[in-house]
Amino acid sequence: METATSFVEDTLNGAIWNVVPVFLILAGVYFGVRTLFVQIRLFPDMLKAVAETPKGKDREGRDLDEEFGGLSAFKAFTISAASRVGTGNIAGVALAISIGGPGSVFWMWMLALLGGATAFVESTLAQLWKTKDAEGNYHGGPAYYMTRGLGWKPLAVIFSAFLAVTYGFVYNAIQTNSIVEAVGGSLGTDSVALKGVVAGVIAVLTALVIFGGVTRIASWTQVIVPFMAGAYILIGLAVLVINWREIPGMIGMIVGHALGLEQVVGAGIGVAFMQGMRRGLFSNEAGMGSAPNAAATATVSHPVKQGLVQTLGVYFDTLLVCSITAFVVLLGPAVTYGRDDIQGASLTQSALADSVGAWGAHAITFILFFLAFSSVIGNYYLAQANLEYLTDSKTAMTVFRLVVIGFVIFGAFGSVPLVWALGDTMAGLLAIFNIVAIVPLGGVALKLLKNFNDQRRKGIDPVFHREMLPELKNVEYWDGSDPVTRRSEEDRITISESYDGR
Repeated sequence: METATSFVEDTLNGAIWNVVPVFLILAGVYFGVRTLFVQIRLFPDMLKAVAETPKGKDREGRDLDEEFGGLSAFKAFTISAASRVGTGNIAGVALAISIGGPGSVFWMWMLALLGGATAFVESTLAQLWKTKDAEGNYHGGPAYYMTRGLGWKPLAVIFSAFLAVTYGFVYNAIQTNSIVEAVGGSLGTDSVALKGVVAGVIAVLTALVIFGGVTRIASWTQVIVPFMAGAYILIGLAVLVINWREIPGMIGMIVGHALGLEQVVGAGIGVAFMQGMRRGLFSNEAGMGSAPNAAATATVSHPVKQGLVQTLGVYFDTLLVCSITAFVVLLGPAVTYGRDDIQGASLTQSALADSVGAWGAHAITFILFFLAFSSVIGNYYLAQANLEYLTDSKTAMTVFRLVVIGFVIFGAFGSVPLVWALGDTMAGLLAIFNIVAIVPLGGVALKLLKNFNDQRRKGIDPVFHREMLPELKNVEYWDGSDPVTRRSEEDRITISESYDGR
């Protein structure tokens, strides 16, 4: 097992992660500059967009709800958040600090701010080139904009296969692995019997949900993610209140270690930077091409709206939830940075217990269980969406679901370093594939953003019809026939006149 871990971490990740940060940073800067930093400038619009519901009226004037087609922007947001908010926020952040020191937190923040622009572009493109099946469900994501926007079918197939394996198998093993670690930390044991019980419970719950389809997945995540993330944030705020005198010193330590103003034995700037990048990408997934699969399922009146919603998801994940973990750990007992044998979830547990008492360790276990389980659900949905791109075989889907459950069980018994190393490998490859596709399509996202802004300046709730940008090819949706994008003839004329960017 150590040989396998060493090969993945030192050989594969050593090569891949020499390249990935360059892709992430350059893409973030490129899209940020070209969109005039849309990820910061349109923050109020993000809050408005996530609260919108897909209500409209049919041709007879009757109200329509989201069952007419697709999911609400908020439900699509929670599906992607379910994948984002999980062990990466609690165990992954602690692991980054234990290896790379406090400076890794700073680089997580920087990746989120830069990645917000990348997340906006990839999710806007996913909305533009989405499709609708006979049952009224939307499908879309990187595979679709690679195929329809670029004509790169081979890359689309490779990407879909990698994402299905990554999210269906590897990432779900990581979630279970962290649940077992947290439960073991609470009970003071890591026995095989305990691992078996936890694996069995998660496998049964996963089977009940993933055989129920996307609507049930959305219903679960809409309840679990906000409640458990909210509870975790409240606990974190309590830690900040208890240790308020130490907050300035903590912030100074994060920035100082990141920029080399202070040095920590075994955790130089390079290690802090790399850990921040790895754990940041694993957690917020900006640029990986995963969230666009969920973004495409939303029923919105303009592609840009869902791009803004997914940018908000990056901020929610990293700047809020990940920061809570970082603050809990850094305000707890001193950590010997640079040791790669410290377990992530257990570090967060011990730090929280130090601030609020022994119950804190058990609270982490409870919260992590539900966040990680919601991540299993969200991960599965993203994997399913890409498998459906590759094949419509019901047999293949059934086999895939069974293998997913098998990896959920495997994660309980697998090596922690190995599953995290495999996660880093797959995340890096997906980011490279996706960024290679969205950079040449960036101009399309800019045209959509201009269309959105032109309508806003006219005081119109932005609505997109493909006739507004007739030069775009292979756009199946957005013909104005859907109630959400349909408007009266007078409105259509006003909207068309508001856009002068042809």
